[in-house]
Amino acid sequence: MLLVVDANVFVGELLRRRGRALMSDPRLTLMVSERALEEARHELSRRIEYIVGQERMRRETADAMLTSALEVAEEEATVVPDVAYSEHLEQAAYRVPRDPDDAPTVALALALGGDEGRCGIWTNDGDFLGCGVPTWTTETLLAYLKG
Repeated sequence: MLLVVDANVFVGELLRRRGRALMSDPRLTLMVSERALEEARHELSRRIEYIVGQERMRRETADAMLTSALEVAEEEATVVPDVAYSEHLEQAAYRVPRDPDDAPTVALALALGGDEGRCGIWTNDGDFLGCGVPTWTTETLLAYLKG
């Protein structure tokens, strides 16, 4: 199954064992826009800093967790440069008007034939609903792969 991964999935799932295992599932082919991966890196770093600041985790453990999470992201998802989907950005922005930062993810999905059902978007963000590309939440993806 071909899926474009939204930044919120990386942020929410890379810090979980279940999420890292799901991203490694051989039945999934994961793609991510450069911009979504950059957003995920930034947010993961922020979350790790917050956890350390709250003294819920030691710095060394947190740094190792962040490194591991980013390695999984880059090993399991193909990073697609902006130029590969740039011709779809205007249409994508129209399809997700509430959050312009989501446009690269939709544009990549459109470039891969998402509006024809050839790929979907893995997201836990409701802003993608109705964008014309199939969307999968983590829970629905887990249920689908289980059954």
